[in-house]
Parts: sequence; C-alpha cells; structure tokens
Amino acid sequence: MIFRVGIENNNDDRSIAWALEHPGCFAYGANANTACLNLETAIQKYATWILRNQTNSWLNFDTVEIVPEETWEVYSINKELEKVETGGYYVESFFRYDWKPLKREEVEHGIDMLYWTRDELLNLIARLSAEKLAATYPNERWSIQGILGHIGGAEWWYLGNLNLTPDGSELSKETMARLKQSRDLLIQSLRKLVGVSKVLGSEGEFWSPRKVLRRALWHERDHIDHIKKLI
Repeated sequence: MIFRVGIENNNDDRSIAWALEHPGCFAYGANANTACLNLETAIQKYATWILRNQTNSWLNFDTVEIVPEETWEVYSINKELEKVETGGYYVESFFRYDWKPLKREEVEHGIDMLYWTRDELLNLIARLSAEKLAATYPNERWSIQGILGHIGGAEWWYLGNLNLTPDGSELSKETMARLKQSRDLLIQSLRKLVGVSKVLGSEGEFWSPRKVLRRALWHERDHIDHIKKLI
C-alpha cells in the first residue's frame, strides 16, 4: 500500500511526516528524512490502533511504501502579513491534497477515529485527582487540565477558520463542557462538509475541511501522548 506523504519542516524545530490519505497517522523527526523513517513505525502503530477499535480495518497494511510528495516550510508572519524571522503567527502546512473535498467514507472513518481518541483521552484522565490535573511541571506550558482546555479551544478555532462556529456562541470555560461542545460541533460540521469544495484564508493561512480533520486528529493524538508522559 502506498502512503503519500507531506513533509512539514520547522514545526517547533522538527519535521512532521503526514500520511496524507490517513488522518491521524503522522511522525516526527529532527529532519524530513528522520520523520519519514519514523513514519514506518507510526504506520504500524496506526494499523494496530485501528484494528484494536474495529476488527475489520478499512486499510491494507500488508506492504508499506512511503512516497514523499510535497514539502512545506513553516514560516512566521506579523500582523501586516509580512514574513518575519521571529515571533508573529506561524503559518503551518497546507498541501495540495488538502484542497480535495472529503468523501463520505472518509468523513465516517474520521468521525470513528475522533470517537476513539476521545474515549482514550477520557479513560486516561478518569482516575486522576484534581491535584494531579492541576499540577504544573518544569518546562511545560500547561498542566494536564490546561492541555484539556487547549484541545477544546483548538478544535473550536479550527472550525472558526472555516466560518463554522455559530454566531454569538461562546466556547465554555469549563473544561469538560468545552471538550464536548467543540467536539460535537466538529462532528456535526464534518457530516455537512461531505463533498464540499471549500478553502478559506485566515490570518495568512489556508484552511479546508480536509485540513481541519487532519489537524484535529493529529492534535488530540499528540496531546494524549503528551499527557501519558506527564502522568
């Protein structure tokens, strides 16, 4: 099975190899070559994860061929949308593949995976005390409680870039309500975006339904690993 890959360089001083046709499948590396090598292991973990949640996988992982198709260099812009060396807003990857409208099958598979990641996240934190959730760690930006709030806020922001957050509706400040509110809207929105050709620019960055799904699955899976390390 061929895995078409988009490489994103200079993301927090590392590279990300994105399996473009398989949202939720990605790997990090110090550079593009290392990220692609690490993607081989990530694909096997991805296959195991799918089979653990669904007996009959919709993917064939018997043979894996990784084919890098496109490279994106992350850069920073200021409020005037001028490129700057430091500070400002980081413009992250938008690949040609992200332009493609989502098929119904892709949306349903994506929603399945969103349910799996959310179950994993909630099970992970279920037995943590309030003190553990609020604990801070050296060289960490957030507590676990802060990470949870960040996940909900990020999904709301992703949808906002496609003008899909309701007018006059505010995201809850209570952590668990925030997670549910943003995830419910994400799933509702994805089902309405089947076959929709929509690409919008926001703050100098392009967004599409496919990119929103890609980023949402990456973001929660990445932070699940982050929380595991903190625990």
